[in-house]
Amino acid sequence: MKVLAANIEDVFREAAARWTLIAYFCLSSIFILMFAAAVNLDVVNGALAGAKLFGKEMEVGGSFPIEKIVTGFESGFTGIIYGLCTFLAIFATAHLVPRMQDKGTIDLYLSRPASRLKLLSSRYVAGLLLATSNVAYLILTIWLIVIWKTHVVHMRFLLGGALIVFTIAALLAFTFLIGVITSSTGVSIMTTYALFIFSLPLMAHAKMEAAVSSEWSAWLIRGLYWVLPKTAEIGMAVVAFVSGGAIPEEVQKALAPAPFLSTALFGIGCFALAALAFKRKEF
Repeated sequence: MKVLAANIEDVFREAAARWTLIAYFCLSSIFILMFAAAVNLDVVNGALAGAKLFGKEMEVGGSFPIEKIVTGFESGFTGIIYGLCTFLAIFATAHLVPRMQDKGTIDLYLSRPASRLKLLSSRYVAGLLLATSNVAYLILTIWLIVIWKTHVVHMRFLLGGALIVFTIAALLAFTFLIGVITSSTGVSIMTTYALFIFSLPLMAHAKMEAAVSSEWSAWLIRGLYWVLPKTAEIGMAVVAFVSGGAIPEEVQKALAPAPFLSTALFGIGCFALAALAFKRKEF
């Protein structure tokens, strides 16, 4: 516990010194202010009588139950928050391992009476807590704004943040693996972003398999789909979870357990390889 507490303190102190916490707060606050200013709802007797989006009047043909409107707004904004939080988390935590492996810094860390596995694990937990703090700030603040404006308490939006943290945890494990191998923050950022984006075309792996001419190409595409994290599908699952079934069935299918299980295994495998490489690395 002492190693974990020390690393959490180091990571948050370093984040403050490098302006990461301030950047986190400012960027998230800008998004929150945009959300608060963009959405204005006129609620009468628990139904939507009028609405403005970015200052423009929206046609409301009749009165809609405010609960459905809130669910629609929150599910839509959840998709944006998913991408924003993941982007910020990667950028803010990719330096944790390369910075630790700098000459002089790593000597100080290894001089402590703790194993390398504990050192890397506590660093990982500290980085995940840093990313989770931003997710919590963003989700909780928007949730409170929605309650203030509509008096509707929608717990699914709040709980959707856990799915975002799940994706960040898997990608952070991959970032740690690349960081241990390359000791480069830039490479860690680029490869993790590429991994996140690469999930989009792989969603259509079945069509891609049918389009290729050789069997080995189809097996390669299928293998990449199942090995790599399903960030795009989990993003759809976040929206589907928050919507509570108020979106097309194709999106609801993203809540199947397979994408979550394969992504979890990917994250566990990446961290295991990172721990093995860090244990054997000479400094």
